[in-house]
Amino acid sequence: MIKFIHRTGQSIFLILENGLNGVFWPALNPLYFLGAITYWMFWIIVVSGFYIYAFYDTGVNDAFNSVERITHGQWYLGGIMRSLHRYASDGMVLAAVLHMLRNFFFDRYRNFRWFSWYTGVIVLWLIYIAGINGYWLVWDKLAQFVAVASAEWLDALPIFSVPMARNFLEQGSVNDRFFSLLSFIHLGVPLGAFALIWIHTQRVPQAKTSPPQALKIGLVLSMIALALLKPALSQGQADLDSISSMLNLDWFYLWSYPLIYTWGPGKVWILAGGVTGFLLLLPFLGGKKRVKDDYEITAVPGGRKFTVKVGETILEAALNQGVNLPYQCRDGACGTCKGKVLRGKVDYGTYQQGVLSDAEKAQGMALFCCAKPLTDLHIECHEIAELVKFPAKTINFSVQKMERAAQDVMLIELQPEEDAQMDFISGQYIAVLLDDGSKRSFSIANAPHETDRLQLHIRLVEGGKFTSHVFNKMKQGDVLQAEGPLGTFFMHEDSGKPIIFMAGGTGFAPVKSMVEHAFNIGLKRPMVLYWGARTPADLYLAALPEKWQQEHDNFKFIPVLSEPKPEHGWQGRSGLVHEAILQDHQNLDSYQVYACGPPVMIDAGRAAFVAKGLPEDQYYSDAFLFTHYKTPVVEPSLSSEGVTHD
Repeated sequence: MIKFIHRTGQSIFLILENGLNGVFWPALNPLYFLGAITYWMFWIIVVSGFYIYAFYDTGVNDAFNSVERITHGQWYLGGIMRSLHRYASDGMVLAAVLHMLRNFFFDRYRNFRWFSWYTGVIVLWLIYIAGINGYWLVWDKLAQFVAVASAEWLDALPIFSVPMARNFLEQGSVNDRFFSLLSFIHLGVPLGAFALIWIHTQRVPQAKTSPPQALKIGLVLSMIALALLKPALSQGQADLDSISSMLNLDWFYLWSYPLIYTWGPGKVWILAGGVTGFLLLLPFLGGKKRVKDDYEITAVPGGRKFTVKVGETILEAALNQGVNLPYQCRDGACGTCKGKVLRGKVDYGTYQQGVLSDAEKAQGMALFCCAKPLTDLHIECHEIAELVKFPAKTINFSVQKMERAAQDVMLIELQPEEDAQMDFISGQYIAVLLDDGSKRSFSIANAPHETDRLQLHIRLVEGGKFTSHVFNKMKQGDVLQAEGPLGTFFMHEDSGKPIIFMAGGTGFAPVKSMVEHAFNIGLKRPMVLYWGARTPADLYLAALPEKWQQEHDNFKFIPVLSEPKPEHGWQGRSGLVHEAILQDHQNLDSYQVYACGPPVMIDAGRAAFVAKGLPEDQYYSDAFLFTHYKTPVVEPSLSSEGVTHD
């Protein structure tokens, strides 16, 4: 029965995810960031709550009046903050419940995950309690109903010597100190919930605790729009001498309250206790019995070994034990973690069909973010031996040089702080840390042998927080903090195949690093660079690959413009850059392709090149956003980065 529920739920979620992938792309799909959205909703609640609390007065009459002043006296800020507080609270419940359902349907709650599941259940109860408590503080007619119903609900428990409901029999029975106590509870319970959320996420390796910046902004703007269209309003001052028959309920928090008077408080306690008890028992129901408690994974080449616990995916186990397998979405949507199982059997798990075809499975390929071992395994992952050399670290850099290479492209050089050095592999990137804790990622454009500096190519994004700062305010001597090196997009030097580089816009940056590294080590493999842009000005360093072509017999440069105009006087190739490659190469089975640029270019190149014979595992890509796939797959029993800019 549980297996059937899992399969049904997985099918529903995959269909929803696939639909949202078509709208948002996997990089911004809300269903892939439910836990992170829960965090984000919490911070919105905290900020808006502290603002409201600054103007809130504790007292029987003062509470309602102060909330009314906040709501109507400064509707443009206080009123919006109150609505944000309300809608973020609802959003937190929705995100947390969906997060729990998704983990249940995808069987991510059993075995070693039982602790995360338990803490999640407790957090959900704390969120519920804090929300109920928050409604009392408004002290309107809805608060009166919630207070009386809550008291009667609690009175059904044989733990109070005097019925709590007696405190709400008549006007004047509630005093000012009661609201001071409510305020203390409303601050304390969320604090406890946050502490538990922090513990909850510590059990997940490299857990997502912050959604992408665009998703954050979109959520806030959506709630602001909702606050303006349907603001959160009080429902008349509470009056214990009267009873309201018509109230607007918040069904995210108050769904159980009508049941108190329909079923009776005792039956609602049985429902709440039964559901909670069932949720706590779930991790121990219906699990498969394994022959061994854990399996050993050997990564080839390199010989790195790690163990996988019951219910753990290959990727989770690797990250927990410091093995650098490549990944991005961790939800079977991008294909970054795809690798080959050389020996042993796996449960392929649940994923989007376009990421892993039946033909690939027949060849032994699997998605390590979804696959769980059924035996000891040998897996092929060339990235491990390389990435172990240079673990990521966070250091400070000073801006040494700034040069505008085009109207919207800035070249900056960063020098690491004294006694610090960031070694990297050509093609990798760094994540610049901003003051608000968010990150902006940029490919490293210089070759690894230039250890005294890092070069970044930064394109101006309209409205972008960091890129606007770079173009308008940044100056030499400024200090940036960055984490790196990151990413699994790099040249595979163990192959002798000729190389095709396909760059779009500032996707030239990691290609520049790779080509200059190849020249430095004396690599003799034939290399050709197709650099696509809209206009000649967008080929902001065209003179450099032209110079490479003159100095190196094994390198060729082919610029391609998609929108040349007569005034440009363009005499070179035009059209889409991947089509230019197809025109020049009828068969790609003996090549390696390294592609970096917009997702549309990456997607188009992958499909077209594979159709021309390119082995899919020889297509290495670095997209600014994830690619998306269409058809969902539920299983019954290659490298692609997402370098984000702002």
